[in-house]
Amino acid sequence: MTKRAPFWRAVVALAVIAGAFALTYTQSAKLGLDLRGGTQIVLETQDSERVEADAEATDRALEVLRGRVDALGVSEPSITRSGENRIIVELPGLQDPDEAAEVIGSTAQLTFHQVLGEADPAAVPVEGQTVLDDEQGIPLNLGPAALDGDGVSDANALLDSQSNRWTVAVDFSGDGQSGWQSLVQQACSIGPGVGRIAIVLDDRIISSPTVQSDLCASGGGNQTSITGQFNSESAQELSALIKGGALPVPVELIEQRTIGATLGEAAIDASIEAAIIGIALTGLFIIFVYRLMGLLATIALTSYAVISFGLLVGIGATLTLPGLAGFVLAIGLAIDANVLTFERAREEYAERDEKDRSLPKAVTTGFTKAWSAIIDSNVTTLIAAGLLFLLASGPVKGFGVTLAIGTIASMISALVIARVLAEWAANRKVVQKRAAISGIASTGFVRRRLDERPPQLIKRSGTWLLVTAAVAIISIGGIVVRGLDLGVEFTGGRLLEYSTTEAVDIDDAREAVSDAGFPRAVVQESSSDGVSENVTVRVEKISNAEADQITAAIDDLGAGAQIERDEQVTASLGTELRNKALIAFAIAIAVQMIYLAWRFRWTFAIAAQISMVSVVLAVVGIFAWWGKPVDGVFLAAVLSIIGLAVNDTIVVFDRIREHRFANRAGNLRDVVNAAIVQTLPRTVNTGLGAMFILAALAVLGGDSLTDFAIALLLGLSIGILSTVFTASALAVVLEERWPDNPDEKEKKVTDPYAHIEDGKASTGNPYGAGGPGPDGSGAVL
Repeated sequence: MTKRAPFWRAVVALAVIAGAFALTYTQSAKLGLDLRGGTQIVLETQDSERVEADAEATDRALEVLRGRVDALGVSEPSITRSGENRIIVELPGLQDPDEAAEVIGSTAQLTFHQVLGEADPAAVPVEGQTVLDDEQGIPLNLGPAALDGDGVSDANALLDSQSNRWTVAVDFSGDGQSGWQSLVQQACSIGPGVGRIAIVLDDRIISSPTVQSDLCASGGGNQTSITGQFNSESAQELSALIKGGALPVPVELIEQRTIGATLGEAAIDASIEAAIIGIALTGLFIIFVYRLMGLLATIALTSYAVISFGLLVGIGATLTLPGLAGFVLAIGLAIDANVLTFERAREEYAERDEKDRSLPKAVTTGFTKAWSAIIDSNVTTLIAAGLLFLLASGPVKGFGVTLAIGTIASMISALVIARVLAEWAANRKVVQKRAAISGIASTGFVRRRLDERPPQLIKRSGTWLLVTAAVAIISIGGIVVRGLDLGVEFTGGRLLEYSTTEAVDIDDAREAVSDAGFPRAVVQESSSDGVSENVTVRVEKISNAEADQITAAIDDLGAGAQIERDEQVTASLGTELRNKALIAFAIAIAVQMIYLAWRFRWTFAIAAQISMVSVVLAVVGIFAWWGKPVDGVFLAAVLSIIGLAVNDTIVVFDRIREHRFANRAGNLRDVVNAAIVQTLPRTVNTGLGAMFILAALAVLGGDSLTDFAIALLLGLSIGILSTVFTASALAVVLEERWPDNPDEKEKKVTDPYAHIEDGKASTGNPYGAGGPGPDGSGAVL
């Protein structure tokens, strides 16, 4: 480390904070509809007889739909293609899904037909013919479609300067030209002024003009002009329908979500309030444990919020409710890095003779020695986040984006900003003369007790593994016996949430919904703001008209029902979301295992992943027995649990690797036990720090965030136990069965700490593959 390294770190820290502030001040965050309210519609293009629903056709359909979306007059609408054949339409502030679906359309296609004559309403249409009412309600027999909207290049409302009448000019291109000319010839064969052509949109005749003699004389040409009793408004409307109805392929609505603005605002307010209170409590705890260094770490932690928000707006990412989970997890990573660093600094300071003790050196060495574990834990998190973004969809993809942003911000906060502040303070003479106020000069009561009488945690590794297996069996039993209460994101169907002006008895609500014709609907209470109870109704796929019947049934209870949330997902999309999430999880676990096998050994990699899976299984099992919903927010919680569980395990494994490289002859179980005992204060302090934030979310976060916080609190608690009793015990069993060096018989030593003298290892590299050297100077690869 050069003498100018602290200076350049300070420059980088100031530049990062200044850049984050600039982005925060000049740009605003893009909030998802679940936070700001509005309607989201997901359409899927379908193959037609002539056109394949590929990316090109979907892009053409998207441009057509853009015109319809603009016609809604919604502020800042968004319409984008997702994958090959998905179109996502977001309409902020629009609370009427019926209006959105009607204007945007689900199967809208424009076709042109020859009018064969008036139809007998009682007669059955001849095969190939269609009977539709014209503008006056007269049924007409229509021939097969001669061309569709793909053949229309443009349509405009024009005011004829000579007649002072409004007309609609339509231009044709490609196959549309020949199709139009063929229609004109067929209509002219009936007779000029008699033959008609019907323009049909969504099985509705929007215009059926009569072909005039001048058009027959020209043979149709490449354009036409529709005249009639138009005014400016009706002419504009018809031209928009002809031009905007030109979808090259049919589309199907596969997902529709409507979130009330008040519900989104409540989620934002609850999240901000919980974050402020949680970070404040966490800061107080860190300050209590690490004193001055804890205060500086808390200041650095507040910079995390600015940096992460700056990165979020800088790349134009959208923040959603599940995405908040990514930031919560990243806060835990930042706390973990600070705690890990300060614990290593305490060890370094305590191991030195009194005359050789140096507060600045202890702080610097703490950051250097903690570097390996911090990098490993953050890399595994970034691997998972990247794979989730690439392979998953929906809320899982959004979680991957915010998790990656939060992880990067937490690393900058903990490894750069916190280090600049800590090293600056450690070099002040007033702090060096009063080392006790730094929080580094004392090891703490818990560590002293552990050093005096270290517990033998790995002595009964087989027992711990049996307990883990028993918990897994009970969890699986809950999943099998009680089943998982899957949300509509995964099962398909419709979820309606109502706020009421008066309290509603849930049994009365169930009866009212059943009497309305939906006896299989699941009617439950839910809290929107942590106090008032809302009513949620979950049913199979229903139409908007049927949804209105349920709304009327709730409203008839005299409670003034207002829709706060309306989610509609097809079963096929729910299955796809579930399968993509499972595939992303599996690949993420596999890649993490490969990375851990490279950084440690395959035995440690397997132990870490099995431990993590056992934690996730336990939380899922508890939710199954409890009857809690498993939805997109819970999925984000599970992802957070995966990150926290793996991070805990990596810290312990990093210390095991350090001791094994320093003392190859040591008894494996003694070495592992010593590593667990040494890292236990860090594990407890990190867990408690994160729990303050989660507890605030559980109390203040409302229904969805409460379930998320509870799941994460369970995962964090079980994860700590699993790291100590499952991951480490399994690693010992696997290493004893397949040792790293089978030719060398391990010898038992009575003191696993004997290899450490004056803070340096006596033999080998105590920091393992890729870790810093014993003098803290750099990596040894």
